[in-house]
Amino acid sequence: MPYTVNENKQYDQPAEAVYQAALGAVGGLEGKFLKQDDAGKQFSVRFHKTILGKTLGDRTEFRVKVSQPAEGQSDVEIEGFPVDAVGRKLMFGARKGVAGTVMSWFVAHLEHRLK
Repeated sequence: MPYTVNENKQYDQPAEAVYQAALGAVGGLEGKFLKQDDAGKQFSVRFHKTILGKTLGDRTEFRVKVSQPAEGQSDVEIEGFPVDAVGRKLMFGARKGVAGTVMSWFVAHLEHRLK
């Protein structure tokens, strides 16, 4: 059973605005950046087991990439998966739905910042 969740979203906003909103969403969810490439508009981030006071039970890592297929439009690709304490991707033993929950929170925070 794969624990990886993927989300692809399109927005009628410039890529830079969407990228900045995504960075803000990470801060809003208390995430820690692992890698950040501002020129390529992509980053990796890790979220702790507890986010905003809610204990989820697993750490989650996201890889986010923002692209601009056309002027004034953006695509956001997000891959999320649970990781262990050392940062290795969990292939078994993870709690079901944690990565999906964090994904929905991340997208909600991103979209809130785009309004």
